[in-house]
Amino acid sequence: MNDNVYVKRNILSIDLKSFFASCECVERGLDPFTTPLVVANPKQGDGAITLAVTPYLKKQGVKSRGRLFEIPKNVKYNIVPPRMSLYIKKSEEVISVYLDYVSKEDLHVYSIDECFLDVTDYLKMYKKTDYELAKEILSEITRRTGLTANAGIGPNILLAKVAMDLEAKKYKDGIAKWTYEDVKNKLWKITPLSKMWGIGPRMEKRLNALGIITVGDLALYDKNKLKDKFGVMGLELWEHANGIDLSKISDLVNAKPLDKSYSNSQVLFKDYNVNNVKIIISEMVDVVCKRLRTNNKQAAVIGLAIGYSKNVGGGFYHVMKLDTPTDSSKVILDVCLLLFDRFYTNMPIRKVGVSAGRLTDKNSIQLNLFEDFGEEQKDEMKEKVVDEITSKFGKNSLLKASALLSDSTIKERNKKIGGHSA
Repeated sequence: MNDNVYVKRNILSIDLKSFFASCECVERGLDPFTTPLVVANPKQGDGAITLAVTPYLKKQGVKSRGRLFEIPKNVKYNIVPPRMSLYIKKSEEVISVYLDYVSKEDLHVYSIDECFLDVTDYLKMYKKTDYELAKEILSEITRRTGLTANAGIGPNILLAKVAMDLEAKKYKDGIAKWTYEDVKNKLWKITPLSKMWGIGPRMEKRLNALGIITVGDLALYDKNKLKDKFGVMGLELWEHANGIDLSKISDLVNAKPLDKSYSNSQVLFKDYNVNNVKIIISEMVDVVCKRLRTNNKQAAVIGLAIGYSKNVGGGFYHVMKLDTPTDSSKVILDVCLLLFDRFYTNMPIRKVGVSAGRLTDKNSIQLNLFEDFGEEQKDEMKEKVVDEITSKFGKNSLLKASALLSDSTIKERNKKIGGHSA
């Protein structure tokens, strides 16, 4: 394998321990390591999601992101409602600590409680190893905010993140360092696959169906077969399983919005989950694809955004680059569902967004009358006919059967947007 794929940087992945619960304890002058505190909405009763629990409760086997009724009856605890304004304030305090050590260009805020730092160019200045610098930063976080954190160190973003996720909490100082030498003896042993960063429970099932049970299985699988099955995402999965990650923090920080793109998003009127949200994704893909076809455009980058219920917070936005630009609803839906299966973590969903970027003009293809009329051409003609009917008679004049389901929102959304396309 080409040695150029093995980037050698000094990356820190830092995660604040039990962030929401720890913030609540700090504000109350309590120690999260000795306090049985749960962050949840008490108005939702025993079915409320535990957004966070203190390290003290975790040691007793209580899990975050479970339900209150799942907490063992013999465990005593106090419930406090979530306060997002407090968590944002504390997060900003921690980020100010990071910015005392690195510039904005070398800091990527991954989530409200997690960041990546590229400290490669700072080690000589501070006269410290990456491990010593990580230890100092964690100590400074505690001193200035009262919060505690874990850190993973690696030669790239992926290995730093996995080291933090899987090993840092095992050590007293909360720091774990992985190198490329750890790929075979640590990374490859990871199972179930959903413990690996970037593989959700649904993608895990799809990989299991191929006989891929461990990360090592994934690393040794035929990458061409993975690409055939999952497209560009299949190659990325294979690369990550082999410890390869060419992304740079500076690229993430300086990433500019896609040149021109078409997008569609909506806030849902109730919580959705894996059983019904795919109806919404499909409907939104149809809207975006019709806009592509109306403007004679094709897209080479497809994005899916999922926002979780405000009681849970968070979500994800990921994109996939296509080998060939397309305006096909079928192709773009397949991509969105792949992204969903890979990154969805079984949380209640309240927002969905679909985007199509890196647009190019669609060149008309002259079909040979003596060649077989393929499925792709049939789908294209069908979509064109549907577009013409809905443009002429209104968006609700021709709908998929799924529009009759109670979870569908397309008919009401079409009424609000207007019966005819602009």
